This record gives sequence, structure tokens and C-alpha cells, in this order.
Amino acid sequence: MDNAANSTLTSVIVVAADSGADLGSCVEHALGSTAACEVIVSDNASGDGAVDALAARWGGDARVRIVRNGSNLGFGAGCNRAAAQARGDVIVLLNPDCMLPADALARLRAALDADPGIGLVGASIVAADGQVERASRRRDPTLWRALMSLSGLARLEARWPALAGVNLPPRADTPALESVDAVSGALMLLPRRVFDQLGGFDEGYFLHCEDLDLCRRVRDAGLRVACVNDVRVVHGKGTSSRRRPFLVARAKHRGMWRWFRKFDPAARNPLLRALVAGALCAHYLVSLPRYAWALLRAR
Repeated sequence: MDNAANSTLTSVIVVAADSGADLGSCVEHALGSTAACEVIVSDNASGDGAVDALAARWGGDARVRIVRNGSNLGFGAGCNRAAAQARGDVIVLLNPDCMLPADALARLRAALDADPGIGLVGASIVAADGQVERASRRRDPTLWRALMSLSGLARLEARWPALAGVNLPPRADTPALESVDAVSGALMLLPRRVFDQLGGFDEGYFLHCEDLDLCRRVRDAGLRVACVNDVRVVHGKGTSSRRRPFLVARAKHRGMWRWFRKFDPAARNPLLRALVAGALCAHYLVSLPRYAWALLRAR
């Protein structure tokens, strides 16, 4: 990676994989930022024409570059290829269905710059109806927390903290800047030097859980992960995912298995390890009819 980073530039990285019209809107919103930025689109062999349309529109603009990967490398690998060409001192990893408000990058950079102990920041990711997505603020998805969330017992954590689940519950007194285990991978901002130090994303993940992995490694490096709760970014929820539900589902379950093996102490127990592997396989198989229905609806 290029070590001569521009200290006044934010590099926004967007991975495209048949992302549809959202991609053009995402790039347009990013370029409308009050903070100086460049946008690098990492194209995972899109066939829907969206990247070509982007090239036709912004081809003469030095702020927009397209990296053609030639095949679908997955989200993390696609980010890594684009990051290798980034010129900014700060990297933003942004989903193609996220629309940045004009002041979002400046405010997120300010939060990062104000505290050298913070290694990665996210924002409140909101759906089209304005509801904050639960994944905006998360704990590490250990086996115990996952069970609490799946069973519904996490709803009782205010009374019994031991029942806490993966997602942090909403709070009336949520601070503007909050230290958390993980933020949503739909939008993550971190210093270029931290991304380089960590070696970028673990490319052993194809899609899903690589954001949790990166947040965990930031914390393991002695830095904090924080959510800037008063920055709100609208998230359109996955054009690419709707087109390829089986690929996404398989990758998601494999990602959960990889995170579990890397970070959860429960994985050291052979019996628990076998039970988790079986449960993930069973959950995937049981979910296949739902994914088939989602594919039919998308078509």
C-alpha cells in the first residue's frame, strides 16, 4: 500500500457487485461531502451495467476511480484491492446502498481526530423509515450472547445483565460518541495507518462477519471502536444480496463459523465446536426455502 497518504483527503471505498442504481446515488452523495474525498469503486465483476454507467458519468473526474477485479472476490478482498490504491490518510468502507449526508465524513473524521485512542468509528445506520438498525452498535457475537439473542432472553438484560445479547439495546441517554465492541460494516471509518497495520480485512471471509473481525482486531491492537450516534446514514439494505440470496446465505454462515473459531473461547471445547458447526449447517438448510422465495420475489 502507498505510504504517502494525503493528510487532507478521505478515501471512500465502495465495493460493487450488481449493486444497481444505488451505486450511482451512493457515489454522488459521497462526492457531495463537505470534507475533501475521493471515491474508489471496487468492481467485483458486476454485470448489471451500473459500474459502466458510473464510468461514463464520472470518467473525467479525478475524484472517482474504478478498480476492475475481474471476478467476485468478496467484500473484504474487494476493499483491500481498493485500499491499496487509496491516497487519503483516512479510509471509509461504505456499502453501495448507503447515502452519506454532506457533513457525515467531516463529523466522523472530527470524532476520530479528537481522540488518538479511537481506531475505528461508525455511525447510526438507519432504514428508509428512519429506524436505527440494531447492527449499528454491537457486542462481540460470542456463543452465549448469540444464544441469548436467538432465545429472546436478551430482552431481560436490563434486569439480569448476564442475559445480554449481541445487539446493544437502545438507550434514552445514548451519548453522541459511544465505545462499543463493533459497528455496522455498512459504514466504517478508520485511519489508513491502522488499516495498513492490521493488514486490512481478513480475506478468509467472503461476505458477512468480516466487519466484526476487523473491529475485534482494532480492539486487540489496543485501540477503541466507537459509534458516533448523532451521525445518521440511510441504508437501503442490499440490492446485491437480493439478487444472490443463496450465495449470501452460504457466505454468512461460513463467516459466523470463521469468527467463532478465531475469537470465541467456546471454540476451544470440542463438543461445543461440533454443536455450533451442526447448528450452523442446520440453520442454513432450514433457511433455504426462505432464500428461494426471496430470489423468486427479486425476479
